[in-house]
Amino acid sequence: MNTPHDCPALLIAAPASGQGKTTVTAGLARLHTRQGKRVRVFKCGPDFLDPMVLARASGHPVYQLDLWMVGEAESRRLLWEAARDADLILIEGVMGLFDGTPSAADLARQFGVPVLAVVDGSSMAQTFGALAHGLASYQPDLPFAGVLANRVGSSRHGEILRDCLPKQIGWFGALPRGDSVGLPSRHLGLVQAQELADLDARLDAAADALAASADCRMPTAISFPPPAPETLPKLLSGVRIGVARDAAFSFVYQANLDLLQALGAELLFFSPLRFARLPAVDSLYLPGGYPELHMRALSRNRTMAEAIRAHHEAGKPTLAECGGMLYLLDGLTGQDGVRESMLGLMPGEATMQKRYTAMALQEVQLPEGRLRGHTFHHSSLESPMQPLARGECPNYKRTAEAVYRQDRLTASYIHFYMPSDPFAAAAMLSP
Repeated sequence: MNTPHDCPALLIAAPASGQGKTTVTAGLARLHTRQGKRVRVFKCGPDFLDPMVLARASGHPVYQLDLWMVGEAESRRLLWEAARDADLILIEGVMGLFDGTPSAADLARQFGVPVLAVVDGSSMAQTFGALAHGLASYQPDLPFAGVLANRVGSSRHGEILRDCLPKQIGWFGALPRGDSVGLPSRHLGLVQAQELADLDARLDAAADALAASADCRMPTAISFPPPAPETLPKLLSGVRIGVARDAAFSFVYQANLDLLQALGAELLFFSPLRFARLPAVDSLYLPGGYPELHMRALSRNRTMAEAIRAHHEAGKPTLAECGGMLYLLDGLTGQDGVRESMLGLMPGEATMQKRYTAMALQEVQLPEGRLRGHTFHHSSLESPMQPLARGECPNYKRTAEAVYRQDRLTASYIHFYMPSDPFAAAAMLSP
C-alpha cells in the first residue's frame, strides 16, 4: 500500500540566472554525500547541462520537475519515490525564483518545499537585506527557509550581509568567490560534466567552502504524499532502440530512457563520433547535444553515416531531436563560416548563430498523440520540407517549432519529454 514518505528538502533558487544556483546545489549535494547521506537532486524546468553536474555531485541520476512539461502528478510521483529512499532532497530552481509560468516558486508552493535563495553578494552591502526581504515576502504563501550569500569578498563582507537581514529571514551563511568552485560555460549553458577533467575537484572545493563558511544543517522534513497508481503496457516489448550518446549527443532526459525501458524496450547506446557501425537495432533515437563542436569528426565517419542511411532506407523508425536533426541534414555551418557535410537524410542546411534563435516550452499534436517538451538552440534551419505539425508555446505564440516527418523518420528542434504521452513515444519508435 502506498503511504506518504517524509524527507528533508530544499529548493535552491535565486533572484536571477547566473547567481550560482548550480554551484551551491552541487556543493551541498557533494557535502552531504561525503557525510554518508543519500542525496537525490532534481532540476526545476527543462535543462540537460546542470543535471549532468548535479548527478556527478550526488551519485544519482537527476530528473526534471516542472508543473507544465512534467506535470503535477508525475512531479509528485518522482518526489515521493525519491523521499522513500533519500536522506535529503535538493531541487535546483530555474532562472529567477518567480520567473516563468510556471515558476520555481510555483513548484515550491505546490509541494511545500522551503526555498533557499542564493544571492550574489559580490557588489552589495545593506541592499542585500532588501533583496532578501523582497524574495521572502513577494508571495506571502511561499515557504521560505532563508538566504545564502555567494561570491563574498571576505568574512567581514559576509558578516555585513548577515547583519542587514530582517530577523525573520534565515541566514545560511556565505560562500567566498573563487575560480576553484566555479563552473565554466559555453553557448548553451555549462560545459558538459564529461568534458571537465577537474569537475570532482571543483565539487569538493565547493563542498569544502560551504562546510567552512555556511550553515549546512539539514532542512525541515517534508511529507510527500503517494501518487495515483499507474501501470504501463509493454508497448515496446522486445524492441531494440539505439540511443546516440557521446560528447556530440547527450541532451536526453533520464525520464525518457526510463520510460522506454518501462515500455519494454532494450536500449543500446552508441557513439556516432567513435563507432564505425550501428549495433543491431530496430529503432534509432538521436537526441540533441553539441554536433556543431564535432562537425568534422561526424562528417568523416562515413561508415556510421552509411549505417544510419541504411537503417532509414529499410523503413525503420528514427527520432531525431535538435542536434540529432542537424546531424541528418545536408550540411551544418559553424559560426566561423566553415561548412561540413552531414548525413543528407533530410534536405536542408543549418547555420550556427551567435545568439539563441529559440528558447521556449512546446506542445505539439502529432498523429501518434500530444507530446510536450522544450526547445533551445543557436542554429537556424532552411529546408524545403513541409512540417507535419508545429509546436505551441503555453506562454506566448512566437515560438512554434516545426516537426518534420519523412517515412518513419521524425525530426524537430523540440526535445520531447516522452512521459507526457507514453503512447505517442511508443508509436514513434515502434517498428
